[in-house]
Amino acid sequence: MTGPTHSTLATLITDKARTNPDLKILTFVAVGVDGQLEDQTRTYRQLYENSQALARGLADLGVSQGDKLALMMNNHPEFVETMVASGILGATFIPIDPRTMGTKLSYMLDFTDSQGLICADYALAAVLSVVADCPGFKWLVVVPTADAPPLPRAPLPVINFSDLVAAVEEPLPLVEQEPADTMFMLFTSGTTGNPKTVIFSHQKYMGSTLSPLAAGMTTSDRYYTGLSLTHLNAQGTVAGALGQEIPCVLSAKFTKTRLWDIIRHYGCTTFNLLGGMIPEIYAMPEKADDADNPVRVVQSAGMPAHLWRKFEKRFGLVLHEVYGATEGGAMRNPPGEGPVGSIGKPVAGWVAEILDETGAVCPANVEGEICFRKDDNGPIVVQYYKNIEASADKVREGWLHMGDLGHKDENGWFYFHHRVGGGVRRNGDFVNTTLVETVLMDSPLVADVFVYGVATDRNVAGEKTLVAAVVPADPSGYDSGQLLDYCYKHLEHSDVPEIFQVLDEIPKTISEKPVEKACIDLLESREYVSRQPT
Repeated sequence: MTGPTHSTLATLITDKARTNPDLKILTFVAVGVDGQLEDQTRTYRQLYENSQALARGLADLGVSQGDKLALMMNNHPEFVETMVASGILGATFIPIDPRTMGTKLSYMLDFTDSQGLICADYALAAVLSVVADCPGFKWLVVVPTADAPPLPRAPLPVINFSDLVAAVEEPLPLVEQEPADTMFMLFTSGTTGNPKTVIFSHQKYMGSTLSPLAAGMTTSDRYYTGLSLTHLNAQGTVAGALGQEIPCVLSAKFTKTRLWDIIRHYGCTTFNLLGGMIPEIYAMPEKADDADNPVRVVQSAGMPAHLWRKFEKRFGLVLHEVYGATEGGAMRNPPGEGPVGSIGKPVAGWVAEILDETGAVCPANVEGEICFRKDDNGPIVVQYYKNIEASADKVREGWLHMGDLGHKDENGWFYFHHRVGGGVRRNGDFVNTTLVETVLMDSPLVADVFVYGVATDRNVAGEKTLVAAVVPADPSGYDSGQLLDYCYKHLEHSDVPEIFQVLDEIPKTISEKPVEKACIDLLESREYVSRQPT
């Protein structure tokens, strides 16, 4: 197969509803207040019929081709149905982290020119607090998820989702669209300043429907994701599942405590694991049945080399390391092919190199920026909404600049070091923060950890103080002194954190990536541990 079978998601679902209507393709699971797993399923037929009903309701609100609507909820069936309904109408949908609020939320809604928003009831209060800052807003649609009070009065129409989709009418014809037309816009993490908004075409999204073939997945597999559909990783997982008829289970939101329960209950054979999730999962107390699960392969991104084999052995699976970014470019290190710790080699259609600051290719084992270009030297198009300068800076002289530093070995295998400007230099050398996190994860004192650097008055220019943000396994019995002793026994002295920052939880993005700036903002002087090792 040389390309996707369908040009848009709406045409894919329309076709699958005809050829394989009753396949339960998506299962949405949440943990109830009583701890029991609660789920909702969607067949291709249900996706088509529900999306058509939603498209009719949105059309009645005035949504038409080229319009933009925001989407703000956890992983619920209505999220995917809104994606398909937008495609039926030729509208652009904009996913927003449902935890967003205040100035950041008003910026996102106003900047993207959204004319309305579909949100879950738990996000409604945050939305109503900023609608006055969004003059282009015309309506709000609320998805009820609990026994919520009646919809509040507001300066614009607030509509119950159930009422919007209640009418029974003939299916709408699909609006004709070109592959290059915009399907959705996705915000980058935006941990510093306002986030950029990446424009995704139908062509780019539908290319993800082929990803299971490259990863060796078949219809006998079953996907799982705990990542949010507001993140590209989960979007790619769902695209592959829908395109290749591979059932997929989605948690409403990531849960490290119930991860393996969900996977066992639904018989999931593969899932994606991003760097920020790794310490959370690995730091969970070991159980005798950890390896008793149906997973055969985990597609990981950012698995520490020192933890690689330990993770595989403990959970009885193999790792398929992947690397990529929202803007494009990808690598894979399939099981048994590349060295442990390598992010892989470029996937078909791409060439990668390590470039220095002048744009020259670095020799093997020399650090530089990871960059991609097309193998046919074709143009790379990265579009940030209303940001021509950033779009032009991302692709220079045919190379897509990832903003990540790494190296390539003599055999062409690539390795990630850290983000540009994100390294922690100490005593003239860079600290491997991933290694420090791996060691701390093995301590019974630690439930979660994030290691980063912060500039203080005592640092020389260009250097930082090493901080370990720690969530204690037992807050009542936690002792930073004990953890310091542990570090001196298991780390080189230059890698021992100077500050142990104790947190109830580590601030993270929707993709479970720790937010360094938020951790720095929470730092207090009492976190310093300055005594010498015993």
